[in-house]
Amino acid sequence: MTDLLDRQLKAIANPHRREILGWLKEPRAHFREQTDGDLVEDGVCALLIGEKLELAQPTTAQHLRLLVDADLLTPKRVKQWTFYRRNEAAFETLRAAVAERL
Repeated sequence: MTDLLDRQLKAIANPHRREILGWLKEPRAHFREQTDGDLVEDGVCALLIGEKLELAQPTTAQHLRLLVDADLLTPKRVKQWTFYRRNEAAFETLRAAVAERL
């Protein structure tokens, strides 16, 4: 559990990653509609996240990978695209773990 908590805290320490998590909390308010996949049900395409961040694709991919590794995002493949949604259960676990330790 501590290893996961450490990864989660490291993931949310970065302002770009916090921004991504905030946007994905209400994807319809922050992203345009996608050709494939529903913004809420399937998640948001990495391409749209990168556009909004205004960062290069490899940098965006690195941020998304760290959030997935921390179990804060869930990826889903649709055709050749990867879509990302928040893992709300992981946020509840994170809140509880932080509250317990602090």
